[in-house]
Amino acid sequence: MVKVFTTDSCPWCVKAKSYLTKKGVDYTELNVQDDMEAREEMVSKSKQMGVPVLDINGTVIIGFDKAAIDKALEK
Repeated sequence: MVKVFTTDSCPWCVKAKSYLTKKGVDYTELNVQDDMEAREEMVSKSKQMGVPVLDINGTVIIGFDKAAIDKALEK
């Protein structure tokens, strides 16, 4: 399961979602700008407020880090 925590004005969120789409990965987008529950989940997992935050099968990745995303998807 892949979750992407985003906001409306985040260019790196767009890049992360585009990268996952290009790789054929299904994901759930959670907009922490509008969704308080999603924001609390993101902060609980990542211990910070910056986006994007990706949760790939329990591996939390802060920011758009292709190498970390690829490594997490291999598991």
